[in-house]
Amino acid sequence: MKSLFSILAISYLLTVFATADESVPVTLSLGSEAPVFNLRGVDDRNWSLSDFKDSELLLVIFTCNHCPTAQYYEERIKRIVSDYEDRGVAVVAISPNDPASVRLDELGWAVRGDSFDEMKAHAIDRGFNFPYLYDGDTEEVSKQYGPAVTPHAYIFDSDRKLRYVGAIDDSERIQHVTTQYVRNALDSLLKGEQPLVAETKVVGCSVKWAGKGHLVENYMKKLAQEPVSVELAGADTLTALRANSESGKFRLVNFWATWCAPCIAEFDEFVEINRMYRHRDFEFVSVSLNRPDEEERVLEFLKKKEASNRNLLFASAQRDPLINAFNPDWQGVAPYTVLINPEGEIIYSEIGTIDPAPLKQKILDSLNERKPW
Repeated sequence: MKSLFSILAISYLLTVFATADESVPVTLSLGSEAPVFNLRGVDDRNWSLSDFKDSELLLVIFTCNHCPTAQYYEERIKRIVSDYEDRGVAVVAISPNDPASVRLDELGWAVRGDSFDEMKAHAIDRGFNFPYLYDGDTEEVSKQYGPAVTPHAYIFDSDRKLRYVGAIDDSERIQHVTTQYVRNALDSLLKGEQPLVAETKVVGCSVKWAGKGHLVENYMKKLAQEPVSVELAGADTLTALRANSESGKFRLVNFWATWCAPCIAEFDEFVEINRMYRHRDFEFVSVSLNRPDEEERVLEFLKKKEASNRNLLFASAQRDPLINAFNPDWQGVAPYTVLINPEGEIIYSEIGTIDPAPLKQKILDSLNERKPW
């Protein structure tokens, strides 16, 4: 029996190794020298390994914008910088992700993707106090370090030999942290001792290595094939839309029209927002102020925009009763956008063109308050 078990175990391991993705880089081993780098930072200067030559220790963290686990650690990284910068520890963060390999549905816990410009905006919003470098174009540096997830931490000693690699601590939820791996390793090394724990497993979002662009393209083609429709909405429908008493979701509603230039210009933003957050407790509903005899024109536009969300069209040319059914205080100005929580409370309202980033942040914060994961 034991012999049979051994054979099965060996067979399983051979299968795993035979099917492993050989394109995924191997994580740098302990004792290895720090691979050199020269990468552009969000401050528009290039940073190299030699820029940190005067620091006793160097902490390199591979992270990114979109990963929720990475976002959980941002404040902790900032505190590490503040607590250790006077003790000779330098900290640098590198984004290893190929932006073209990130699908929209993977941005469901984010405001932005992982492009360089988005990194700049993210760093400003989050008040980063450390260099944040971009390696998404070639990933050549990242492949030498071999991060498995974001975030993934590497600590190098004064000779720039790797002395710790792994997680920052033992829980992305700060209230559950019991062991501070990075801090413990830094404290040991600063005392001239080797870390008691030099290597740990990591949990986070997989690194988006280049070469997966075709998967994103296939995903976008699938989205383009989703059916698009529009339904006439009378006063009762609009009253229920505003009440949001049964969906259990955060509901984003945008009132627009084909004759409204600002509405047309911003409509793509709503389609993107819907695709980012619709797999969470969120839905987007568009409501056209066009007249009902313009239904064909409205539907043509919606199909062009691949708006597979719920779409409504005013069911009457008499707009006042329909406007009042949704919100008596609204004068009928378009575009008009509101975010309604599951209790029916309007928590965001904008008459005129939206600013996408603050709106996404409001949606994200609201969703995370209810269900962080």
